[in-house]
Amino acid sequence: AKNPGSKVTFSFGSSATLATQIVQGAPADVFAAASPATMKTVTAAGAANTPKDFVSNTLEIAVPKGNPHKITGLKDFGDESRRIALCAPQVPCGAAAVKVFAEAKIIPKPDTLEQDVKATLQKVASDEVDAALVYKTDVIAAGDRVDGIQFPEAQQAINTYPMATLKNSKNPAVAQAFVDYVLSPEGQVVLTKAGFAQP
Repeated sequence: AKNPGSKVTFSFGSSATLATQIVQGAPADVFAAASPATMKTVTAAGAANTPKDFVSNTLEIAVPKGNPHKITGLKDFGDESRRIALCAPQVPCGAAAVKVFAEAKIIPKPDTLEQDVKATLQKVASDEVDAALVYKTDVIAAGDRVDGIQFPEAQQAINTYPMATLKNSKNPAVAQAFVDYVLSPEGQVVLTKAGFAQP
């Protein structure tokens, strides 16, 4: 609305997958990553301009609505009798989970490792698993399909999200305008409502 004639098309996916696609030449104007490590893939390849951190996010335990399997906290992830989903360690939510479990001195016993946080959350929403570790924002976005349980160790693995315009952008002015809007007070209000914290 602020940039008449512009149209924003989103492409969602695992940050690691999106970074690989950008490096391989996929057309895009802006890249927002769920971790500095995945952004580095793109900046190291010379495909992005200088990134700026725009939000942070923390992990939360997601359980099916009503918590039918009586999950009480992180320790349940070390119980082999529980059905557990985690993000694969090479994607940001998985890397954050590795850090959290190390901090809590818990060896997780996952039944499935998913390629992104949306697939992980879907396992909970469909009651295929008793619990999963996802971002707080994903629990909020799932609405009444899941419940979230906060845990103190999450503060040890806060993920900061960087965003950058891309060097091969066909619309560099509009790309910069989008980044500027996200970083503006108005943009930050939208992101705070979605459950993100300041970077």
